[in-house]
Amino acid sequence: MEKDITKEAPNVVTEIHFKTLMHSGYQAEVVCRTTATKKAAVWYGIWIIRVVNKERTYEKLLVPARKKLGDDDEIAVRTFKTANGLISFLESMGFPQINIPMVEGGRTTHVLPDELLEGRNS
Repeated sequence: MEKDITKEAPNVVTEIHFKTLMHSGYQAEVVCRTTATKKAAVWYGIWIIRVVNKERTYEKLLVPARKKLGDDDEIAVRTFKTANGLISFLESMGFPQINIPMVEGGRTTHVLPDELLEGRNS
């Protein structure tokens, strides 16, 4: 039974649904918001992740969860401030290879291997 992802908050997807979508054939697009810089042995920048379909006609931003800020509920986009944090997150979602854009505006797409996609490993 396919989940109706249009019933979520507009243009966002939680981490739990992100994993489900990745296993259903959607792609993770990593977007670099600020050019990365190196301090000691760590790369710093700001990256976000978008969920996109193969045709790139559907997209949602990854959010950790709803945050209570003041009197209003706000939805905050999940940001990654180090390359290590981004790598750790994507690896935990099952991506065996990770490519990180290092320049502001850069984008890379990640797709799970066929053996991890639902209905394709039989």
